[in-house]
Amino acid sequence: QSQLLQSGGGPVEVGGSLTLSCAASKSICSSCCMAWYRQVGGKERELVSAISKRGNTIYADSVRGRFTISRDNAKNTLHLQMNNLSPEDTAMYYCARGFDHICYYDSKRYNFWGQGTQVAVSS
Repeated sequence: QSQLLQSGGGPVEVGGSLTLSCAASKSICSSCCMAWYRQVGGKERELVSAISKRGNTIYADSVRGRFTISRDNAKNTLHLQMNNLSPEDTAMYYCARGFDHICYYDSKRYNFWGQGTQVAVSS
């Protein structure tokens, strides 16, 4: 069964760092775009960052320069290094796999999702 399993996250103080990881089962499309989204309450999920198999990346303006996305195609893993965290980064974070190799901002372009992991930044 295809699945994405997330790890990492948790509570952290302002200015701290966290790393999120996502492990994909072998049946997950290895050439597809992978992304991190976040969601606060009932609001719409917003793209945090995405990365193609070739390593091309996109970032939300709010995290550019603080977050770094990476993937290990051989190990089918995705990571998000988050530095200088602020309370505004508090959210549930989800990894996602896109339909194909193109990375989109629209969450509807992603058809496999991890279980989610909470990040809580406190001052």
